[in-house]
Amino acid sequence: MTKFFIKYAIFFLLMIPAQAIIFNHAILFNVAVPLLFIWLIIMLPVTIGVNLSMTLGFLTGLVLDIFSDTPGVNALCCTVLAFVRKPVFHLYVSMDDDLASRSPSAQSMGHGAFMKFLSTMVLLYCTMVFTVEAFQFFSFRLLILRIIASSAYTFVLLYAFDSLFRRRREYYS
Repeated sequence: MTKFFIKYAIFFLLMIPAQAIIFNHAILFNVAVPLLFIWLIIMLPVTIGVNLSMTLGFLTGLVLDIFSDTPGVNALCCTVLAFVRKPVFHLYVSMDDDLASRSPSAQSMGHGAFMKFLSTMVLLYCTMVFTVEAFQFFSFRLLILRIIASSAYTFVLLYAFDSLFRRRREYYS
């Protein structure tokens, strides 16, 4: 468990500033924003408790809110994402599989199940964050466009990120 917290702290210290400084400004066509920091919540081990998961999600969102000047939007959405992470995981992977000690990845779940899990989580987060951010249906078409474009952009980058780390682990093993 100590190894997990050290690894999480390192990724936290890398991902949050990268999101606030780089990825929040890497907007495509004034619509799509990559939200790569949610990888911190998605990749938590399946066996971690809901309370710890939600606490880590809240702290992750709160720190990003402080850096990004978005009052509470990410804290709310990250907490909800951390809450639904385990049930969504079990939608695509049966409870009988021996994945209890691993984090969700294409290597541990298989590419198909991981792509479904990742796309569901990213779509859920993007829907929540853009709906809460707008807090009105000012332009429904623009809201749907932002949700779909940001989800696709984030999904592609997170899948590439997972592949990069998976290959590195295989190389050093």
